[in-house]
Amino acid sequence: MEGSGTWQGLVLVSIVTWICVSSYLKLTHKFRSLLQPWVARQVVGGVPLILNIQKHQNRLLDAFFSGLSCVVSVPFYTAFLPLLFWSGHGRLARQMTLLIAFCDYLGNCIKDVVSAPRPSCPPVRRITATKDEEDNAMEYGLPSSHTLNTVCLSGYLFHYVFSSFEHENASIQYYGFAFACLLVALIAFGRIYLGMHSVVDIIAGLAIGVLILGLWLTVNEKIDDFITSKQNVSSFWTALSFLLLFAYPTPEHETPSYEYHTAFNGVALGIVAGVQQTYSQFHHEAAPRIFSPELPVSAYLGRVMVGIPTILLVKFCSKSLAKWILPTVSNALGIPIRSTTYIPKLKLDNGYANGKKTDEIKNSVGYLQKLCDFLKQDSFDVDTGIRFLQYAGLAWSVVDLVPSLFSYINL
Repeated sequence: MEGSGTWQGLVLVSIVTWICVSSYLKLTHKFRSLLQPWVARQVVGGVPLILNIQKHQNRLLDAFFSGLSCVVSVPFYTAFLPLLFWSGHGRLARQMTLLIAFCDYLGNCIKDVVSAPRPSCPPVRRITATKDEEDNAMEYGLPSSHTLNTVCLSGYLFHYVFSSFEHENASIQYYGFAFACLLVALIAFGRIYLGMHSVVDIIAGLAIGVLILGLWLTVNEKIDDFITSKQNVSSFWTALSFLLLFAYPTPEHETPSYEYHTAFNGVALGIVAGVQQTYSQFHHEAAPRIFSPELPVSAYLGRVMVGIPTILLVKFCSKSLAKWILPTVSNALGIPIRSTTYIPKLKLDNGYANGKKTDEIKNSVGYLQKLCDFLKQDSFDVDTGIRFLQYAGLAWSVVDLVPSLFSYINL
């Protein structure tokens, strides 16, 4: 790929420029002041419609829409994608992983820029049947992530299936398209029924989802060609992932959205790095696929029984390793850090209590300390790095370590 170094450098420089310009001009605050009042009015105005829908509530509908939300949630995709990789459909798995990471980043960016409320509860009845739904309720409302993700992933899956397999009967394509539309409609209606979103959130999710899907269908082949090439892929994606941790808006109040972005940012890096290293061994188009003589169902079930415990072990080990390495390296380099979840002692120790730096850190004149001052950070949340490395290790094991185990034990 000629000139790859040039466009890679331009992409990275553009992101750094955007971070600096948007921070200096306070673009997040300006966009929020323009959009938030209007969206908030739409949310309040949509409450009567939600209440009318919820008049027909019953336990069956509660269970149906709660279950449907779980089926298209981020945790479901996180569990489903490894199974897709191990089934031999590597290209589909790669594209869906990167697509959901992109959807998660862009959707959560918009949520935190606008910082629009969800429908008020009460009077709206909000149903949160799982811990994941409780966490979702803590995020801002616009756009609906469930609606956005369903549009993109079901749309891409429909495109992939019907572009890979030719069907003489056009009615099959119509039925497939109708099923995708029905799924999106049920998810969208369910988010309103459950009291999680207002109509304006759903409309925004639909519109943004269609735009992202159209963009992805335009560039997905080029992205896949780049990932499977040898053109500085891992180094470029590492730098890109690092910058994306900073290229994220600050919400009006803290929400779990940034944590989700960090996790999927790490997943994308792990997948890209692993596939780039092992594409010719495990992830090429001629790799054995499920239901084929080379990969019968029994062998696939064996893969699942070996793979799931392995990636869970890697996730635990990578988290523990990151909890040990990152504070040590940060202290050695004079980077002020704090932790709110993973390392409780950092709330009090190391001179970072309440985000204040010790005299030793203040006297540091290294370039990294100057970077901290430039970004106007009293300290950096080490939990972000731990979460990022944890999920990067998990994703890498899915596409590199675990397939190597499959090859070793003839699965």
